[in-house]
Amino acid sequence: MSGDLYYIIAFLIANLVVLWSTPVVKTVGLKSGYVDQPGERKVHKKPMVRLGGISIFIGSFTALIIVWWLGGFAGLPPDREWEVWGVTLGGLGFFLIGLGDDLFNLTPISRLIMEFTVAALAWVAGVRIDFLSIPLSGLIHISWLSLPLTLFWLVGMANAINMIDGLDGLAAGVSGICAVVILIVTLVMGQPAAAIIAAALAGGALGFLRYNFNPAQIFMGDGGAYFMGFTLAGVAVIGLAKTTAVTAVAVTAVLLPYLILAVPLLDMSTVIISRLSRGRSPFAADKGHLHHRLLKVGISHRLTVLFIYCLTLWVGSLALGFSNVPSGWGFAIGATLLLGYVSWQVWRNRRVEEDNGG
Repeated sequence: MSGDLYYIIAFLIANLVVLWSTPVVKTVGLKSGYVDQPGERKVHKKPMVRLGGISIFIGSFTALIIVWWLGGFAGLPPDREWEVWGVTLGGLGFFLIGLGDDLFNLTPISRLIMEFTVAALAWVAGVRIDFLSIPLSGLIHISWLSLPLTLFWLVGMANAINMIDGLDGLAAGVSGICAVVILIVTLVMGQPAAAIIAAALAGGALGFLRYNFNPAQIFMGDGGAYFMGFTLAGVAVIGLAKTTAVTAVAVTAVLLPYLILAVPLLDMSTVIISRLSRGRSPFAADKGHLHHRLLKVGISHRLTVLFIYCLTLWVGSLALGFSNVPSGWGFAIGATLLLGYVSWQVWRNRRVEEDNGG
């Protein structure tokens, strides 16, 4: 079978399974009473099933198992195969942690302990950051710092995606865009195994948007957010950040994960720093996220989501340019123009609200 077919199969299977299974999950959730109630921080006005992450996980996991069975991961050296298992089973672990929180409301500390444990097991399997890119110095092997940096990256990104899951379709769309960018870049970098995982995740995330975009019919919950966040972080590590050749391309590759995932990463960092500066717990929920701030100044729900989509696509297009993807800088120019247009729409929407006394 042609190698290119594996990426298409992974995307389509994940997408179709999510499209089929999400209504089933919604029905079961409604009957069992596992719903997210409206509240002060919530934008939805009626109870919503928050178990959609089950369908995202089932779709992505099914796609990977089928591609594995078809031989899509054949020929990998043992260490690379362990990395794939590390991302796949680590994603399962983070999904179960999030699902446990959706069902039983786990405490933040208990969640973190379990998250760091699963991330440590993934590190043992080979999902690890071994190098950092230092300006004017190239790649620096970080030795024993690999473990703490990898753990904070994996756990941090899982929570970053969970934190932006505050508007209909936001986390699923951002994750889908990031997964597509990682898919393209890993193909160019010659990392087929990572590309297959990214394709499956992209198919699952974008399929879920059919039911999650505003007005949402179902939420993904912590299970879906943790799964997608960890998987994005993990596949970025094994596909982009694990290179040993000290070249300009290698230095760029090490930086790409942070660029591709910059929007959720910076949003989480800004919110946590803000909470700590005010003497609040970093786990204390508030309305300090970018999407909350845009809503507060009068930007509509859909326009807020589309603006953050465009912002994510823009930084992703920069990654395409820096990674020497054919026509990558052309995509970056197009994404810049699109971001400019949507930004103008946001500004115009805000002016209308001001004129109307909003």
